[in-house]
Amino acid sequence: MKFKDYYEALGVPRLATDEEIKIAYRKLARKYHPDVSKEPDAEDRFKEVGEAYAVLKDPEKRAAYDQVGSQGGRDEGFTPPPNWDSGFEFSGSGFDPNAANQRELFEAMFGRQARARQQSNQNSKGTDHHAKVMIDLKDAYLGAKRSISLQMPTYDTQGRVVLQERKLDVSIPIGIHSGQHLRLAGQGAAGVGSGPAGDLYLEIAFNANSLFRADGRDVYMDLPITPWEAALGETVNIKTPDGQVDLKIPAGTNSGRKLRLKGRGIPGKVVGDLYVEIVIAIPPAETEAQKEAYRAMAKSFNFNPRSTIKESS
Repeated sequence: MKFKDYYEALGVPRLATDEEIKIAYRKLARKYHPDVSKEPDAEDRFKEVGEAYAVLKDPEKRAAYDQVGSQGGRDEGFTPPPNWDSGFEFSGSGFDPNAANQRELFEAMFGRQARARQQSNQNSKGTDHHAKVMIDLKDAYLGAKRSISLQMPTYDTQGRVVLQERKLDVSIPIGIHSGQHLRLAGQGAAGVGSGPAGDLYLEIAFNANSLFRADGRDVYMDLPITPWEAALGETVNIKTPDGQVDLKIPAGTNSGRKLRLKGRGIPGKVVGDLYVEIVIAIPPAETEAQKEAYRAMAKSFNFNPRSTIKESS
C-alpha cells in the first residue's frame, strides 16, 4: 500500500501538539463534510482527514506511525522493515502486516486499548500491554537473563508525543522460539480501583545472525566447502549454536545439498534439527600455476555440466 502522510493531510507540522491536531481536524472536517461542501473531491478529502486524525489523535498510534515513516519506504510504498516495532510497549495486540490500509493497520494494532477503556469499571483489571523484544539465537539454546528497555508512547505537558522508558530484568527460558510470547504478570497497565494490574506480553524475535537462521525450532546454516572436499568426501569441524561438532561430508556432494544434524536445533519437548546447506566455493585462479592446475583438471575430466540441458521446442 502507498504511504500516506497524515501530517500533510491535516496541514500540521510533525511536532504539532495534540490540541493543534484537534483544531486542524475540526476545521478540515467542516470544510469537506459531504453534506455542506461544494468541493468536487469533498467526500475523498473528508475520509482522508478522518483517517489521519484517527491515528494522530492517539499517542500510541502516532508514535508507531512516526516510527514507520522514519524508516523509509515513503515513496516506494508502505512496507515497514522487519522488527520495526521492537522495544515499543503498546496496549494493543501487535502489528498486522496484512491490514488492507494504514488506518486498518493501526486500528488492528491498538484496537484492544479502546475496547478495554469501554469495558472498564470501578474495580477492573488493567489493560494488558505488548512489546516485541530481540534476543540472540544462543539464548534460546542456553537460556539467559537479560535487561531489556521498553519505550511507551505518552503525552508530555505540552501535548506532544514522547517515549517514556522503563527497564525490566527478564529470564529467557531454554527452548523459546521466535514468535513465542513471554507473560510477565502484573507488568501491564495499573488496575482501576482495587483491580489488579494487567500483564505484559513479550513477543520474542531473534537478532540477525551472520551464520544461522531459524525457522520454528529448526535452524539452518550455509557451509562453504572446497571442490575436492565435495568430490572426495571429508569430515569438517563446524560451529553450531551450542558448540563445535564434526560433520561428515559424503563423497560426491553437490552444492545445495542439505545435511541434517538431528536434535541440534532449538531445544524443547519437540527438539528442532540443524540443517547444513552445502555451498561449493571455487578457488580463484590468480597465478599461472593455479591456472595451469585448472587446465589440467579440464583435461582429466570428460565432464560437461550442461549436457542435460535441452533446447525447448
